[in-house]
Amino acid sequence: MMRRDGDAVTRRKKRNKGQRLGISASPSLRVSDLRILLWDLDGTLVRGQRYGVFKDYTVPMLTRVFGTAGSLDGMMVSGMTDLQIIEESLRGEGITREQIIARKDELLSCYIEEMKRATGNGAHLVEAIPGGREVLQLVAAHPRYLSALLTGNIEPAAYLKLELAGLSEFFKLPGAFGDSSFDRRDLPAIAGQRINEYLGASLPPEQFIVIGDTPNDIACARHFGARVLAVASGRMHSAEELLVHEPDALVPDLLDAELVMETLAQL
Repeated sequence: MMRRDGDAVTRRKKRNKGQRLGISASPSLRVSDLRILLWDLDGTLVRGQRYGVFKDYTVPMLTRVFGTAGSLDGMMVSGMTDLQIIEESLRGEGITREQIIARKDELLSCYIEEMKRATGNGAHLVEAIPGGREVLQLVAAHPRYLSALLTGNIEPAAYLKLELAGLSEFFKLPGAFGDSSFDRRDLPAIAGQRINEYLGASLPPEQFIVIGDTPNDIACARHFGARVLAVASGRMHSAEELLVHEPDALVPDLLDAELVMETLAQL
């Protein structure tokens, strides 16, 4: 059942009581009440000066490594992992997944070199989504929440974007990235395992909340069993389009930080 609170849309779900564990963000907080926020990056927390700016460095990267960028120029890649983007771009050129894996280290090295070249000249500014920093500050101050990244970006690119947007300070937990899998649906489980190992915990999927701006963010949360907060702040998907995929809750953007916090409190 969907319930509207102001501009947020929330799906009621029963909460599992969970088990007390040997960790806690606050002495007064039960570990079963802890929520790990798995943040998407592009369109959710950061954005480029224009849509598709990433092709300014991924096209040269693929050309350097494989001699072609394949069909990348014409692709819509919202919500995909970087490995998936590379595979689909080069499929028509006869380049296989096995060949991509064999040159993965070279791809990652060239990727970050080209990205630094593109962003270092000031022409391709990466900035925080309006309201993003304010929400992250409130989340960081709240004992119920810990934040990690769940993004299709390769790991060094994700952290470079956080640095350029001035958001690095909010992400200390391990996460999952676009060089971890060709399928975004795998990322929440990867993040969950890494975070549980880091915390020395056994937090179940329902204590994780995926936050993102695409249907793929919703799908990967469902695949893992996590809850999901959709944010209609991206350039590709409207609130109406996202609601078709039945997130647990939806907010129009991150501008109303109090609304975001109230919505998270219900998940």
